Amino acid sequence: MTTSLLTILSIFIPLALILHSHVVALDGEEDEVYVMDDHFLGLNVRSGSRFLTNKIKKGAHCDASANNICSGMSVNNGTGLLQCCKKHCRNVLGDRNNCGTCSHKCGFGQLCCSGKCTDIAYNVDHCGKCDKKCSKGVKCEYGVCGYA
Repeated sequence: MTTSLLTILSIFIPLALILHSHVVALDGEEDEVYVMDDHFLGLNVRSGSRFLTNKIKKGAHCDASANNICSGMSVNNGTGLLQCCKKHCRNVLGDRNNCGTCSHKCGFGQLCCSGKCTDIAYNVDHCGKCDKKCSKGVKCEYGVCGYA
């Protein structure tokens, strides 16, 4: 019985470590920073001010009812749109757990591309990732252009 238990653990522990490191890698983007688009900066924003800044850290704390630092905020040259989702700033144009709106999750094999859940395995306009287009006449298969 001890041998079979050791065999099971020897298989399970490395698998658990691999899965854990994969989840950490996906969530490890919390150090990313969103840069507010110029039209949101206003005239009173001073560079270097501790309270007035043109950057918002990904996942920054927010409150939808008050102190909402990210609701409807256009960032990264129009490629992002921040919303306050469960008390954290999220880019609803690229967050697969908040795609287009808070709490709208994309399905398996989909990414959030411009606020829409998109199949990236067979889409010639989003092959393997958002906005990766295959050459004209080349199919997207399994997320690769021209897979043979």
